[in-house]
Amino acid sequence: MRWPFNRFKKQPPAPSRRTIEAIYGTIVAQAREPAFYQAYGVPDSVNGRFDMVLLHLWMVLRQLRSGPDDAVAQALFDHFCSDMDANLREMGVGDLSVPKRMQAFGEAFYGRSAAYDRALVEGLEPLARALDKNIYSGGNIDSARRLAAYTADAIAALARGDCATLTTEGLRFPDLAQRE
Repeated sequence: MRWPFNRFKKQPPAPSRRTIEAIYGTIVAQAREPAFYQAYGVPDSVNGRFDMVLLHLWMVLRQLRSGPDDAVAQALFDHFCSDMDANLREMGVGDLSVPKRMQAFGEAFYGRSAAYDRALVEGLEPLARALDKNIYSGGNIDSARRLAAYTADAIAALARGDCATLTTEGLRFPDLAQRE
């Protein structure tokens, strides 16, 4: 039996709220880039924007979880959940409905994450099909292929830095203007 003496081990410092807000702010700003809705054909709707936040959150969490400490990843996911909760309440969703909606958000995130993880292992075309299903409702495979290429480039860009770089120097996504 292993004794839980890890409480006495020196733990890495918890990520600062400012760091998590900066990372999340970058994710949301990138997800709101007009090029996704104009050039990439992502539906400019609540669902389309939500899906773009999920896609970018998935990419960043994927990179953060590859590091030695996943406290930043957990704090980032917690911040996402808090933001979604606040947005629902701001939109006037009643207190009794918020938990159901949050559960749906969680299911959407975990379902898409699993689909994207599986597809990414298989290659760019399976990733495009997963994006087409989840973001374009199965109706725009050509745009989904472009978005899959962007996603692969973004994952590669995130992988070039280590987890400390993401939290200290900020994360960088590919410039959409240069991709056009």
